Amino acid sequence: MSATYSAHPNLNRAVLQLALPTIAQSFFHTLFYLVDRAMLGHYSTDALAAFRLTSPLLWCISGLLSAFSIGSVALVGRAVGAGDRTLATATVRASLVFALGVGIAASGVSWLGLDRMLTLFPGVTPEVYDAANHFLKIILFALPFDLLATTAAAMLQAAGNSRTPFVVAGIANLVNLGIDYLLIYGRGGFPELGVAGAAIGSAIAMIFNAGWLLWVLSRPQGVLSFIDQGKALVWNAAERSALSRVMRVAFPTLGERLCRSIGYLGFTAIISSLGSTAMATHEALLGLEAICFLSADGFGIAVAAIVAQRLGAGKPEEAMRGVFAGMTMAIALLGCFALLFLAVPGGLLRIFTQDDQILAIGIPCLAIAALAQPFMATSLVLEQALRGAGATRSAFVIATLGWFVIRLIATSSFVWVLGWGLAGVWLGSTCDWLIRAFLLLVVLRRGTWQKAIV
Repeated sequence: MSATYSAHPNLNRAVLQLALPTIAQSFFHTLFYLVDRAMLGHYSTDALAAFRLTSPLLWCISGLLSAFSIGSVALVGRAVGAGDRTLATATVRASLVFALGVGIAASGVSWLGLDRMLTLFPGVTPEVYDAANHFLKIILFALPFDLLATTAAAMLQAAGNSRTPFVVAGIANLVNLGIDYLLIYGRGGFPELGVAGAAIGSAIAMIFNAGWLLWVLSRPQGVLSFIDQGKALVWNAAERSALSRVMRVAFPTLGERLCRSIGYLGFTAIISSLGSTAMATHEALLGLEAICFLSADGFGIAVAAIVAQRLGAGKPEEAMRGVFAGMTMAIALLGCFALLFLAVPGGLLRIFTQDDQILAIGIPCLAIAALAQPFMATSLVLEQALRGAGATRSAFVIATLGWFVIRLIATSSFVWVLGWGLAGVWLGSTCDWLIRAFLLLVVLRRGTWQKAIV
């Protein structure tokens, strides 16, 4: 990057103000997830196994469906930047209606195909299968609310309000944990429901989250609202046009996330071929790297909002400076994590395990993870920047190339041809981040993303 793109102090402040609540939200969500998993683990082994069984299914479903919110982010950001209240309102209405419709359809299809989805995981006991079935049936009922909440939060962040989604999500997580404690163990006179109790807690939290964010968007005096001149339920040419523009941006992201899901399954298959000890080590390493990934993604979400708003205001140079500011901050933060990985790898891994064999395998992998951090930070921020600009086709092509051509080929070569074990897995992912960062920087410097049609 040339000195031309040095960030302005106001842009630095704007990126930080947007990024910090998002990073904190991701951190606390991960913490609540771990506590929730611990409660189920203390309840029974079958309950924890059922939870692990349902997690990848829900991750894939939610990840695919939330791709549509990327189009809303790009268009809302442009509308706010241009001061076009009419377009912003139409986009909010169109996005929420579409999210509700897609959520209901996905919930119904998933419900009907639930038995087929669970057969993807053969070898589980009937008790685990039944618990997972009950959990998913309850969660799928709340899926439309979860998609509504995701879409509403993304649009508020695109408009520059990341604090409200953070506060609402934090309170929803507390509600979730409280209900889980009461219903998993049967405390306070409530029935003991086990896994079903955890599902009820999650479903209520999703409904709570969606309801509060929709109330925020119902206020006519807010930066964003679906109320215009006292009318909420309006669907005319403006809404149809906004939805068409949202879909144009969102579909490449949907393809990207579909490829990511398939690539992730292949990547997991390579790791599983190394045995249970390698799987356990990889799980511990991912627990350490998760905070790095979420932090970089938090800066990326902030940069996406800045880019969309500045392009909407006709200020592409400020959009570029915002990208540079977010990328620099992300690299600096993840660089600190990398130094920590190198300085005390054994101490970090002992947070998860005291197994000497896992420590012996994991410490070299953590050194490789340290090497990957600057490239991962660059990739995540720039991918989000392209999405915020509406240049989702470029992000789709590079991400697909990263998963299928680089990560899977490099990892399988390192593991199966060279026999480098789990270290080969982490070298493969590092190659992906390195080449992806390089390609994204090339796209950034060309500047065609600034002219993307949204």
